[in-house]
Order: sequence, then structure tokens, then C-alpha cells
Amino acid sequence: MKAPYSPRDIVDFVVIGSGAAGGVMAKELSEAGFSVVVLEQGPWLKEKDFLHDEIKFTMHSPLTNDTKRQPLTYRENDSMKARPLKAIEYGRQVGGGTVHFTGNYWRFHESDFHERTLFGGVPGTGFADWPLSYAELEPFYTKAEHDMGISGLGGANPFEGPRSKPYPLPPMPAKSSGVLLERAAKKLGLHAFPAPVAVLSKPYRGRSACTGCGMCEYFGCEMRAKSSTLVSVIPMALRTGRCEVRPDSYVRQIRMDSNGRTNGVLYFDANRREVFQKARAVALCANGVESPRLLLNSKTSRAPDGLANSSGLVGKYLMWDNGAFVSGLFEEPLNEFKGIQVGRVLHDFYNADPKRGFYGGGGIDARFNFYPVSFGLGGLPDDAPKWGAEYKRMLREYFTRTMSLLSHTTSLPQLTNNVSLDPDMRDAWGLPAARITYSPHADDLATLRWIQPKQEEILRAAGAKRVWRYPVDEFGMSLHLMGTCRMGLDPKTSVVNPYSRSHDVANLYIVDGSNFVTSARQQPTATIQALAYRAADRIIAESKRGGL
Repeated sequence: MKAPYSPRDIVDFVVIGSGAAGGVMAKELSEAGFSVVVLEQGPWLKEKDFLHDEIKFTMHSPLTNDTKRQPLTYRENDSMKARPLKAIEYGRQVGGGTVHFTGNYWRFHESDFHERTLFGGVPGTGFADWPLSYAELEPFYTKAEHDMGISGLGGANPFEGPRSKPYPLPPMPAKSSGVLLERAAKKLGLHAFPAPVAVLSKPYRGRSACTGCGMCEYFGCEMRAKSSTLVSVIPMALRTGRCEVRPDSYVRQIRMDSNGRTNGVLYFDANRREVFQKARAVALCANGVESPRLLLNSKTSRAPDGLANSSGLVGKYLMWDNGAFVSGLFEEPLNEFKGIQVGRVLHDFYNADPKRGFYGGGGIDARFNFYPVSFGLGGLPDDAPKWGAEYKRMLREYFTRTMSLLSHTTSLPQLTNNVSLDPDMRDAWGLPAARITYSPHADDLATLRWIQPKQEEILRAAGAKRVWRYPVDEFGMSLHLMGTCRMGLDPKTSVVNPYSRSHDVANLYIVDGSNFVTSARQQPTATIQALAYRAADRIIAESKRGGL
């Protein structure tokens, strides 16, 4: 068979989702000789669609899930009635969230994979070691960095694990915030290093280098410099002639045969007609909320609690996007609105330490998270006027002279934090909506309160003449969706094995942030993609032995 395929064709793989993991799976499987159909619920956008329109892309969010069509509900605990709220956000187009993300691309540390052994248990959590090590994942981190095109400086972070190869591209040039973070770090005995980012510092594989336009986070890149799956691995998959991408395809169910194996996927096409695509195997790469939702919506008489859910853990252990934010005003213009968001990072506070009396740690990056309108609406200190001449004066002064530090901290896996099906709310296709239940663990809050003063200290050491905090106990929207189909060796306590294969369904792979056992210190994209390369490598090896 040669793409495009017919629903009547039995393709080797249906890949659900085309984001960080789905794009990798499509590329690796098609290059290995498999026939692949990728089903993406959103549109297939081109460079001409990526405009520098702040109101459209930051406030109307056309690149993310639309709650008018895909409502979400949220509650803090299971005794509460869930209310409609866009509590989580994810990319909804070919390329998924990699199209509009900031581009931070940290590897997890060696210790992240066995913190339970190092730190001990944390009451009220499912805190556990991963069933794999950094050394096992390292070759796949390297492959991801080179396929995507990652800019960075190997060895600059004194806390990172061993590397088998340097980054394929040099780091992005330092911005004002990066220089100031480095200056403060030297004063305080800390270690700032160039941020590894999924943005091209130089031309790479036919793509242009970043021009520093400043419209990066929330925006698609018309220069193709942001290393999304849209412009990196998906074109590689298409060039094989064995991969077809079907946009505007909203999956409603993974189907099963009488032998307990998946035999294809039922989805709605752009005209809301039901289509069944036959397949020998399925790779579910939707994200840490939509993947468990689809499994729960795929229940059968053989799987009454949802597909791949004999453990009862599909949707459980949801981990959140935690971090503290602090800004500082400087004497001279920094012009942080130019260039990429993040240029320098430090990991001195990354590791957990039992002596603190709580579990947690975090990385800190220097950035400017605002555009003109968003800065006017929420970038100034709380005591700033909201209108009038003084408000205008402060905007003129602060917008060009402000930088921020954002910490990326721990979110502990709690059984009570989960994704389930809302009994009342349905989406535009008539399917039960996702219901999010989440409350932070006490240690997560303690970590935020511990690290925020350190961010203030760094800004003052950098020379800020004024520093102000943002509340750490007001939880906003989560973008990093982790933990809801956790990885493990025991089918009773996990959903997938160490190669992202479902324990229950032999030809179903669940490959995305849902596999995470712990959250490390956020920034999950590099690890999501490394896990996808590892899963594909295993599939290819098993197929050669006739075991797929």
C-alpha cells in the first residue's frame, strides 16, 4: 500500500495525535516500513496562518482546545460538583502543542528516574521510581535533539547527566535577562547556563534560523525556526510515502476485536461523518488528558471501566504545571520583548532534600512572558494604577525595563488528582467531556513558597531596583499534562510497560506525557519525545522478530 490510504485498507498503525509524541511515532514507524495513518483532531496549518496578532493568539487561543466545542469541567476534590472551566490547555492542530510552545527542552536529571529510592516516600502520594533509568533513555534524548534541531551547550549545566553527543546547534544568543541572570549567579555562587531550546540558532536541515521576532510563546513560527513536529519529523514521515496525516479527524473510540486486541479506530471526519480506520495496531498520543479520556470513552463489555484500565489507574495521578513567578524592574532598557522567551536557566535548586522538611525542587529560568496588551493587563505590580496618566507612564517605563524569573517545580502524583468523564457535560460530538479533579499536595505548595524568595534574591543580585511577586497559591491553567497512564512493571499498579505498551491490550501503545511516573521539574517535551523514540525502537525490534 502507498499513502493515502482508504479506511478499508488495514494499515499497520493508526497514530492518534500529531504533537510531540505522535509526530515522532509517525516518522519512526513509517521510516521503518510500516504503513501509518495519523489522525489529528485539529487543522493542518501553514506558515501563512501564523500571524503576529496578540489579541487573536493569546486571548482567543485558536491554536489550543476550544471549550465551546470541547468543554472541560474542574473541581478541587471528588466531593465537589465540577464547574465548566478551561483548567488545562493543549495544542489542537497538526504538530500539537509543539507549534506554539515556548521551546524549553530540558532533559530530566539522572536522579529524576529513581527519586523514591533517594528521597523516600511522600505521604498521600503514589511517589515511585520509574521502571527505566536515565542511561536507558539517553540515546533517545540524543536522537530527539538531532531530529528536532535543538540549540544548546552540552556540559554547560553542571547538574545534567552524561551526554553521548553535543547538541546539534549552538545556544541561542544571550538576551539582557540571560546576561543579568549570569551576573547574579556569579555573585551568589550559582550556575546559570544557556537554555536548551527547540528553536534553531542556525539554519538546519533546510529550515531557517530564528530571526528574534519575539512572537514565540502562543504563536506558530512562520520562519519554521521553532522545532515543532509540524516542520521537523512529520515532513520526514510524509517523504516515506507510507504515512498519511488526516487533519480534522476527531477520534471517538478505539475498537477491539473478540480476541481482546485493537483492530482500528472510529473517528468523526471534518463533516462529522463516522469513519472506521482498520489497523493492526494503535499508538495513542493525544496528551495527558485526552488520552485517558479516550480510553475511558472506549469501554466495552470486556473492558467495562475503560480500555487498558484493568488496574483502575487510567486517568489517575494527574500532575500539574506548577511554578512561581517574580518580576524585577531595572534602571536601563532591557527590551526583553525581542527574541525567544527563555535564554538562560539555573538548576542549583533542582534536587529534593529531606532536610527541608518537604519534598520538591525546581529549575529557574530568566524570561519575559508578556506582549504589549498582556503586559498592560497583568504585567505591572499589584499596586500600580489601572488607568490614567500614571498607568501610561508606568507602562512606558516598565515594559522595556522588566524581566522575570519563572521557577518550574514539582507536582506530586496523587490518586485523588485525576481525569474522569463528566456525567453531565458533553462535547460537540456528543461524547462525555473530561472532568479534571486537582488540588496541590502540601509539599508542592511548600516548594513554591520556598523557591520564590530565592527568585527575588537573584533579581536583586542582578541589580533590579524593584521586585514584585505573583501569588503562588492561585492555580491557573495547566499546560504540562502528565501521569494519567503511568508506566510500570506491574500491571496492577500501572497502565503501560517501560516501552509504553499497554499491559492489557498487546497491540495498543500509549505514548505521551501520561506515561510519566513523576513530574521531575516540569518541561516534559524532551522526555515525552525520548519515550516516543524508545517505544518506536522497541516496536521495530519486535516486528523483526515477528512479535508485533
